[in-house]
Amino acid sequence: MVQLSWPSPGYNSRAVNDSEYEALSARFADDGIDGRPSDPAVVTAGAGLSVNVRADVYGNVRGRAWSSGSTTVNLPVEANVSGSTRIDRIVLRLDRSAWTVRAVVKAGTPGAGAPALSQTLGETGVYEVPVARATVLAGAAAVSVTREELYIGTRFRPCTSSSRNPIPVVGEFGVETDTGRVIKWNGASWVVIFGEPGEITVNASVSGWTPTFDSTLEYDANTVHLRLGTFTRTGGSLSAATDSRLPVLIPASYRNPNRLVRTLAYITGASPGVLTIYAANDAQRPGQVWLTSHPALVQGNVVIPGQVSWGRGR
Repeated sequence: MVQLSWPSPGYNSRAVNDSEYEALSARFADDGIDGRPSDPAVVTAGAGLSVNVRADVYGNVRGRAWSSGSTTVNLPVEANVSGSTRIDRIVLRLDRSAWTVRAVVKAGTPGAGAPALSQTLGETGVYEVPVARATVLAGAAAVSVTREELYIGTRFRPCTSSSRNPIPVVGEFGVETDTGRVIKWNGASWVVIFGEPGEITVNASVSGWTPTFDSTLEYDANTVHLRLGTFTRTGGSLSAATDSRLPVLIPASYRNPNRLVRTLAYITGASPGVLTIYAANDAQRPGQVWLTSHPALVQGNVVIPGQVSWGRGR
């Protein structure tokens, strides 16, 4: 069989029929309603045996746009004269006999639950996307509606950790090219979904101290594990009441966003000490590591810290 592609100057003079258009555009956008779950319901109960479709709603089915129009659409619901509850579905239906998309009521079978969706592929038949369910009790004069909107999704957007979309939508994903992380907007903040694990050295140059062994960070998408090195006092004497910065700096994207992190240390003379790692939101010492509890120190004393982990910043 001959291979084909369209639109093309060599194929039907660039003309594209309805089935070819569907094949071309079905994956341009996901099927469903253009919106989010926090929007008002697309379908609500109408007067008597009917449902209302909200005005000014847009959707997509197999690449074909749909609009509810500028006024409320009222759809009748069949009476239920059986002895069992019936559940109908309100769907967006692509009908290939006319190549139109319309919101319609798909009646269920009493006692059998909601009717299955028809999603026929090809050049004939119908393709349905769920919007709501209508429950019709036996002999009822009104219906109750349950939301069932399927929403159009979002694509993965390349960005950096400092150039994320400033106005994201719920469910939007990003791939940070500088960190390798996959992030998702949950409606209030970015959440890290995946991060490539790795290890970096976080030594810094600080007066009065020399690192004998490197300090390193091991990290993944959501956690950081800091293996602090060993530090030798090369400056003058340090009183027990004086805090002192150690030669470590946590890079911005690995800092705890809003909490101090502390760990214990062993100091020459069998003395204990406490190290404080400052959070990203600290106004004076973000990402810095300080010796904040210790005995009096003299030149040549050694600080041997422990290891500590925390939640990675967003």
